[in-house]
Amino acid sequence: MRSLPSFRQRLALGAVLAATAGLALSCPALAADVRTGSNPSSGDRRPNILLILADDLGYSDIGVFGGEIQTPNLDSLARSGLQLTNFHVSPACSPTRAMLISGADNHVAGLGTMAELPTPEQKGKPGYEGTLSMNVVPFPELLRDAGYHTYMAGKWHLGLTEELSPAARGFEQSYAMIQGGAGFFDQTGNAPPPDGKGTSKARYRENGKDATLPKIDYTTNFYTDKIIEYIGRNRADGKPFFAYAAYTAPHFPLQAPDALIEKYKDTYKVGYDVIRDGRFKRMQTAGLIPADMKPPAPSPMWPKWDQLSPQQKDVEARRMAVYAAMVDSLDQNIGRLVSYLKETGEFENTIIVFLSDNGAEGNDILDLVPAKWVNETFNNSLENTGRPGSYVGYGPGWGQVSATPFRLYKGFPTEGGVRSPTIVSYPKFARSGKLDDQLATVMDLAPTFLEAAGIKHPGESYKGRTVHPMQGASLWPYLNGQSDRVHPNDYVLGMELFGRASLRKGDWKLVWVNKPWGAGEWHLYNLAEDPAEANNLADARPEKTKELLASWQDFRNKNSVVFDEKIADQLEYSNGTRYYKELEQ
Repeated sequence: MRSLPSFRQRLALGAVLAATAGLALSCPALAADVRTGSNPSSGDRRPNILLILADDLGYSDIGVFGGEIQTPNLDSLARSGLQLTNFHVSPACSPTRAMLISGADNHVAGLGTMAELPTPEQKGKPGYEGTLSMNVVPFPELLRDAGYHTYMAGKWHLGLTEELSPAARGFEQSYAMIQGGAGFFDQTGNAPPPDGKGTSKARYRENGKDATLPKIDYTTNFYTDKIIEYIGRNRADGKPFFAYAAYTAPHFPLQAPDALIEKYKDTYKVGYDVIRDGRFKRMQTAGLIPADMKPPAPSPMWPKWDQLSPQQKDVEARRMAVYAAMVDSLDQNIGRLVSYLKETGEFENTIIVFLSDNGAEGNDILDLVPAKWVNETFNNSLENTGRPGSYVGYGPGWGQVSATPFRLYKGFPTEGGVRSPTIVSYPKFARSGKLDDQLATVMDLAPTFLEAAGIKHPGESYKGRTVHPMQGASLWPYLNGQSDRVHPNDYVLGMELFGRASLRKGDWKLVWVNKPWGAGEWHLYNLAEDPAEANNLADARPEKTKELLASWQDFRNKNSVVFDEKIADQLEYSNGTRYYKELEQ
């Protein structure tokens, strides 16, 4: 294998590489090739759109998806709206965000891999720019050009420069944290400075220009304030708005207000199994999973709760309490947005979509940032965990719990890494107030929003440049009861990231995951019978395996996917054993 810089060296260099990528984008007020069609929504007013994105939220973390964390506002939206139980995203954040904004596969939209993690095989290849490609059309730009106000606050992670900022890709007003993560109480960055000593500053841009984060109490609150401020500025003109609330919670470093941590201080002392089993039973009762489904066995790679020392249990319970507090705060802020819409009379005319950008972060975060820097810079004592000056994640034990009932978590194409707890709310939808297991993907949202606004995508040419058409399907006819399905029965959903891959066709799913998490070979699962991906049928159903492998090759060719079964092993993720050793320090 070729000699490679370490994972951490590449992560540290990622910002520099991303900052040099991309081309300048001009943003004239109105695109000549955006065609506005008839408004398909009822009434004369085009609907507002509020898109809410959580960061690293697990499938079962919120109440209506089985969680014990208190999320009454999301639960209310789900019960009055539509709870999508079979909604898929990418295994990691920026590829999902590229698919969300473009309606196209991440390999087409410039995020074939994350900007921080290209391998030699991928560098310089089309679709692997590490930024939102100029070869796709961001749907917010189309909305803006057709008369919508477009607002954004929160995490961008689709390009570092002004030319690649939200202001250059369709947002009229924006306050964006442009990297992958940051502290929640101040501007502390999520990676070490160049000399590896002390803390760095996270990078923010306001309307494209470098910004210094003002004194705040908590970023989740701050992003909500910004969205409400932006909407309020232009209410008098009567134009519809698109608002993108891209929260960073509950991404690491796990930090939350003391009062909310205190609320959950004893909840997780019972351990992984008790919390997981409680979620599993609630999911069965709610009809989220089959009544005869058996709880998945915990992975033998990681210790069980009763194998941890008392000190390790205390640390783990505290970290999960902080995580729960972050999700609780997120829900409270979503409640603030909903209350504002109701107070201003806009709720009845606003489509609200909530989702997570990937599965829970069960990886050891010390694979992403240097352990020496974390240990020398931050105070991760038990009593300070979750407060300013701490820097922790919650590891594979709780990651498995958050992914209940599915396998693995962020970074993997298994259901635990790509199944998002998704909610769609709009009082005018024909389909509301129920669970819905229609297969849908993050690529479907851009065409849905455009159709809701009566806007047509320009196709293959936009503002004098060649662009890729959208690959998603609009949910609009299905949500309005005009269609029985979102995708046909034989719809093919391919996915690849970090050299791990999957191909879904109907109920069948082909998965390739490297050792020790997988077998290092293709496995076949029937998700209708085995949503936990526990029973490999590749040998028992060779004809189905062959069929899906052919579809996988078609997907690779169509999207110019650079795939090598050795790529995954170059990224130097540990198997999590170091995480548990660190708990004793």
